Amino acid sequence: MKNLVREKRLAAGLTQQQLADLVHVSSRTIISIEREQYNPSLMLAYRLAQVFHTTVEELCCLKENKEREDIPYENLR
Repeated sequence: MKNLVREKRLAAGLTQQQLADLVHVSSRTIISIEREQYNPSLMLAYRLAQVFHTTVEELCCLKENKEREDIPYENLR
């Protein structure tokens, strides 16, 4: 799942640890989210969106991710 957490964090001038402290998780969680190795829970996505003054939909690229998932698997035949 593509997300904008790293871009928003850098634009806000925050370190991974500072962001982690703001949303009450470990810096390891932020690193994993930024590397797209972990999808945040809805509550964590909401807290991140609040920090960045945006929406969960925008932060998590929900529209773009849905469009990607809607592409048919034509090569599986």
